[in-house]
Amino acid sequence: MKRTISAICGLFITCGVWADNPLVQTCYTTDPAPMVHGDRLYVYTGHDENRADFFWMQEWRVYSTDDMVNWTDHGSPLAIEDFEWGDDRAWAPQTMERNGKFYFYVPLHSKLTGAMAIGVAVGDTPTGPFKDVLGHPLADGNWAYIDPTVFIDDDGQAYLYWGNPEIYYVKLNDDMISYDGEVKKMEMTTDGFGVGRMVEMEPGKEYRTTYTEGPWIQKRDGKYYMIYAAGGIPEHIAYSTSDSPTGPWKYGGVIMAQNDATNSFTNHPGVVDYKGKSYFFYHTGNLPGGGGFARSIAVEPFEYNADGSFPTIEPTREGAPAIGTLDPYRRVEAETMAWSEGVASEPNDKTGVYVSDIHNGDYIKVANVNFMSGGPRSFGASVASALRGGVMEVRMDSVDGPLVAELEVPGTGGWENWRYIEVPAKMEVPGVHDIYFVMKGRKGPKLFNFDYWQFK
Repeated sequence: MKRTISAICGLFITCGVWADNPLVQTCYTTDPAPMVHGDRLYVYTGHDENRADFFWMQEWRVYSTDDMVNWTDHGSPLAIEDFEWGDDRAWAPQTMERNGKFYFYVPLHSKLTGAMAIGVAVGDTPTGPFKDVLGHPLADGNWAYIDPTVFIDDDGQAYLYWGNPEIYYVKLNDDMISYDGEVKKMEMTTDGFGVGRMVEMEPGKEYRTTYTEGPWIQKRDGKYYMIYAAGGIPEHIAYSTSDSPTGPWKYGGVIMAQNDATNSFTNHPGVVDYKGKSYFFYHTGNLPGGGGFARSIAVEPFEYNADGSFPTIEPTREGAPAIGTLDPYRRVEAETMAWSEGVASEPNDKTGVYVSDIHNGDYIKVANVNFMSGGPRSFGASVASALRGGVMEVRMDSVDGPLVAELEVPGTGGWENWRYIEVPAKMEVPGVHDIYFVMKGRKGPKLFNFDYWQFK
């Protein structure tokens, strides 16, 4: 995928100039589940494999931001291998915090029943590590056991929902990893979830509802919202409302229609309020090489209508505007970026996540960098190369903008044999600017890896 994305992006000259959607360009990401913790917004995703011809998904990934434009890649803290009872299909997840613990709910193909099941792993931080504390599924049932979503009501009662083409739910115990009673099935009426096909209704005849999968539950001003993928294939996003977390529901309408702008026959919603603004997450097939089995998460800001209903939300290339700036005078991880072309990311137990697969012409954009009024004096970066290295050009506002610094990367004796190199800045950069790290070197070979950077 890496070279394919680079080559196709090159047809558009500089992809990062015209878009910050999709949010992640280093790999395909799916089924976004946002969660606010402290001052940061985290998004938990699935991961479509390269060249997939089905939903062959092996792991879940985590990204976070504090400004809505620069996203930090936290790698994959959870995968199929972390569940001894699971063997396939790491599909749409969601994570919820309670009492200082983080509960990561996932669907997996179960070796115990040969069908899909819901599992839960627990961690002490939003980015893990996470552990399957049960050693077996939380709910093991049938092929409809996919796409879990969790919700904690104002009275402290937690609910877990999932399902395709129907909605199942349970009341979770306070420990968030067990429940009392039986799994219940939501009453699926056309009044509650709309009509699956636009047909003339005949009295007394049952019709399939528009609900398909991917439920997302939230509460706002005393009203419960069920947001979901709808309409079968291809999917759009719709919603229903209720005065109770378990219904009955009233169909509310379409939020995001299925159209060519998403370039994917599935969609998956996630809605969150962050720093006083509302955001709608979804996925598209809009990275080069993308499509129904190669999806990428995206986000749109929105405002609720005066009566509390959802507006119609259109997918855009622009995404969400910045709500903060980035401080360049502290250590910044290289995997924190607003846009990139060509590069990938890799994990290391000692180093953590770093940027890899760097070739000539690749670049990373970091948006809204606030240099204030006093610098910079120098630029430094932690880099590694097992071969000849290359050059990292630091440019202002575009890939061919003014040259702020130029860092020569030598061979360091290994791809993870890191060396911190510092060079003088070539110019002052007053105020707020986008910064581009443009990679140069011999055409063809991998040049170097990139861990973190800092201006002084």
